[in-house]
Amino acid sequence: MVLLVTGGTGFIGRELLKSMRANSIILLTRDPEQAKETLKHIDHGQIDYITSLDTLTDLNHVDAVINLAGEPIANKRWTRAQKELICNSRWNVTQHLVDLIEASDTPPHTLISGSAVGFYGDQQHHSLDESFNQTDTLKNQFSHQVCQRWEEIALQARTEHTRVCVIRTGVVLGKDGGALPKMSLPFQLGVGGKIGNGQQYLPWIHLHDMVQGIVFLLETPSAHGAFNFNAPHPVTNADFSQTLARRLRRPNLFFVPAWAMKIIMGESAALVLDSCCSRPKKLTELGFNFTYSRLEPALKQIYSL
Repeated sequence: MVLLVTGGTGFIGRELLKSMRANSIILLTRDPEQAKETLKHIDHGQIDYITSLDTLTDLNHVDAVINLAGEPIANKRWTRAQKELICNSRWNVTQHLVDLIEASDTPPHTLISGSAVGFYGDQQHHSLDESFNQTDTLKNQFSHQVCQRWEEIALQARTEHTRVCVIRTGVVLGKDGGALPKMSLPFQLGVGGKIGNGQQYLPWIHLHDMVQGIVFLLETPSAHGAFNFNAPHPVTNADFSQTLARRLRRPNLFFVPAWAMKIIMGESAALVLDSCCSRPKKLTELGFNFTYSRLEPALKQIYSL
């Protein structure tokens, strides 16, 4: 199979490419030399590096597209410039991919494109799945704006020849990247604890299940539309903190008030203060089995490495 992949050198992308070694990969990257160094243990001659989608006129030779590109949403405060970068890095690449698919006589059979549980905004304690459609109240929430438009663009590629899956990703847990190293640092320093009142739900997913879920969608022709990519058992921030502290054998005595997070992070504090109790209903109904459905075993595996 020939796959076009964007975001392949990121935390999720690197692990995904390990599972794709039997395929031919076209990898979009700003810096091919750095990408080759990053992927040197993965690339056995099956990866073709390109620096721009402008080098392609169509995707007739591509079987499927996996689109994971995007400026990290949590690395910096959400200034106007940073918001534009977050949006454009997702929307523009996705639109270009859709245009290439539409320009193809024999288009890819599948487009798997990123999104996030930020689509749902702050839902407090309400449990929800992909059937959620109460988006009118979320128009002023930045994370929803980003994800809604991102998904709308990707879904333009749907035809009888191309199916589209958008993956609403939760907090991806792994030892060597993503959010967990930052989340665990206060605990390792002995000052860890809950954030705010700790009752906000954290939709999480182990990196292994994240990658296997993408592979599952790629190999399941009946899969289409939006999918929640988080474990079946989301936990509150307080429960997460307690479980993480126990796994690290560190105290869980401190807490950071919500007002302090808003001062530190500005508007992006919503990433840690908003609550989303989302469930992966569509994935499980299609038959996907999570290896790590509960937090304790997930953290045990990560910290046993």
